[in-house]
Amino acid sequence: MEFIQGIKQKETMEIRDILAEELTDRTIKINGTVHIIRDMGDVAFVVLRKSEGLVQCVFEKGVTDFDFKKLKEDSAIEVEGTAVKEDRAPNGFEIRIQTLRVLSQPAEIMPISINKWKMNTSLETKLDLRPISLRNPRERAKFKIQEGLVRGFGEFLYKEGFTEVRTPKITAKGAEGGSNIFKLDYFGQKAVLAQSPQFYKQTMVGVFDRVFEAAPVFRAEKHNTTRHLNEYTSLDLEMGFIDGFEDIMAMEAGFLQYAMELLQKDYGKELKMLGVTLPKTDTIPAVRFDEAKKLVSEKYNRKIKNPYDLEPEEEVLISRYFKEEHDADFVFVTHYPSKKRPFYAMDDPADQKFTLSFDLLFKGMEITTGGQRIHDYSQLISKIEDRGMEIEGMEAYLMIFKYGMPPHGGLGIGLERLTMKLLDELNVRETTLFPRDMHRLEP
Repeated sequence: MEFIQGIKQKETMEIRDILAEELTDRTIKINGTVHIIRDMGDVAFVVLRKSEGLVQCVFEKGVTDFDFKKLKEDSAIEVEGTAVKEDRAPNGFEIRIQTLRVLSQPAEIMPISINKWKMNTSLETKLDLRPISLRNPRERAKFKIQEGLVRGFGEFLYKEGFTEVRTPKITAKGAEGGSNIFKLDYFGQKAVLAQSPQFYKQTMVGVFDRVFEAAPVFRAEKHNTTRHLNEYTSLDLEMGFIDGFEDIMAMEAGFLQYAMELLQKDYGKELKMLGVTLPKTDTIPAVRFDEAKKLVSEKYNRKIKNPYDLEPEEEVLISRYFKEEHDADFVFVTHYPSKKRPFYAMDDPADQKFTLSFDLLFKGMEITTGGQRIHDYSQLISKIEDRGMEIEGMEAYLMIFKYGMPPHGGLGIGLERLTMKLLDELNVRETTLFPRDMHRLEP
């Protein structure tokens, strides 16, 4: 019988261990995948790929105890040798191999070259071969930065008194209405995949006051654009006892400031690898929807075509305007028309044609939608009736208002879009691990 007592100290070391303790000129053991082999004759450079980056190892014929001809790229190996400083090597050190042990070998040659600095292949090929293409260091770096955004979201909100929740993704009814709902048979009952955690996160405001979630949402939209996905990750928060929807925008600005500082501090290697310049977040301008339309119409001589929504070209021009006039990378567009917002959006008491809501634009693209919600039961019922909606099936949602709710609001941030614009990518699929769109269900 064996008793497990926790993590065991391993003989093999990680890059962080070597850098932290400056273990140069000492014999160490390390494992990894053979990223590339450069045979120089009597000496060969064997570069290992690890989760933290690359490690340069030196194979010397007559010194290293292994038959070099048997070594293949993409093999998993373990080496023992002396770590020495080498400024030209990744991370500033290399390992001069004494012994080498093969742990596993590939059955076939790689279908694409992942050891090139940039993979010379199309996006479709990269997505078709996603389990392989993600091993490329630059591809991996995108998702380390994305990790930093999610991590920053949670860390910042924990500090601000939020509770993390997990809400259902199979529901009886859509949160936003419309036809963009994936329907499914749930043991003989009609069900849908959640478009948003909206109803549930509002429910949890009545429990914890402040809640957040990072989870997938589903939209059955027949889009085939560079900015749309049918499944994406939404960073959602909802908070009670607000003074106004401006509190929600301020909370998002605080998150962005925290996240950019975190990326600068802990993800500098990935930022440098991808050539990313972090955006300004110290102040973010806010402009009314109708005023934003007027500003770009006048400056760029563009006729206003749709008075109730922003077209993609207008989002680009609004971002361009505020970059040129205020050197701003982000801009909040507020007071969207009521007819273009969900029934639970609170109308502006000063003019009920508009709502106390906002979008956040980043480099010409909407990455966030949020605002204040209706918290009064009778007001919510009136708006549902005014829109000709059915109350049947919404009893569980309406229950939270029937028994009292504080003034509250929230937002949802599209993680993949935020990452896309941060990295200046042209297609949201570049910043999605395994994209789901109209044509792609695998891998």
